[in-house]
Amino acid sequence: MIKISDVYFKYNEDEDEKYALRGINLDIKDGEFVAIIGHNGSGKSTLAKLLNGLYLPTKGDIFIKDMNTKDEDKIWDIRKAAGMVFQNPDNQIVTTIVEEEIAFGPENIGLPREEIRQRIDYALKVVEMEKYLHHAPHLLSGGQKQRIAIAGILAMNPSCIILDEPTAMLDPTGRKEVIDTIYKLNAVEKKTILLITHNMEETVKADRVVVMNKGQVYLEGTPREIFSKVEELKAIGLDVPAVTELAYKLNADGYLDDFKVLNIEELVDKLC
Repeated sequence: MIKISDVYFKYNEDEDEKYALRGINLDIKDGEFVAIIGHNGSGKSTLAKLLNGLYLPTKGDIFIKDMNTKDEDKIWDIRKAAGMVFQNPDNQIVTTIVEEEIAFGPENIGLPREEIRQRIDYALKVVEMEKYLHHAPHLLSGGQKQRIAIAGILAMNPSCIILDEPTAMLDPTGRKEVIDTIYKLNAVEKKTILLITHNMEETVKADRVVVMNKGQVYLEGTPREIFSKVEELKAIGLDVPAVTELAYKLNADGYLDDFKVLNIEELVDKLC
């Protein structure tokens, strides 16, 4: 689905400008759920914008379904294949009625009215927002707005959805709504998901976690493999999921034989 080949990026051509990304190599398979974590300034959001063609690599290449993001003739096909959901839904919602918002993308690529209607109904059903069809987006909660933003992307029928810290501005209820929707997109709708987040709990169901540090890939592996490296993560300013942190401390005090747990149920089993 996505191939990132020896990518370097800096924001201007000044020789003294430091690279925001350095030597990134990453392959993401069709249907995979990959989470990217890292502290502020690690390069994870910059990488997201490169994947959608908003930025172009200074060196190296990025391919989305074998299409190079540097190929100007392919950029709209790339953006159809890889939809982007940003941190603040207010920056992405452009209409005053939910139905019109979901129709905006399909209308702009010239789809027939019947297909647009089908895509609106499908997208709202997936994000469980059907009853808000005629509501004004600005009157919805933060979590609901973000689900509408996701539905707008989903109506374009992308193969991959890139989400750049989609829960950063939400309260716990809104965060759960959005994360449950993301899990559903991957597990039920079979969409390739690239989730960029600073919330470690959101990554535990991912197939793979990529840790960014100083513009490079620092660690890569399954959630269990990554969060077993507690000291390495803390050394670069990252935390682990709260339940893993608790298990780590219990292990250090001799109450557990190991601390490789990702959810409360696993911790309870180990304690029992």
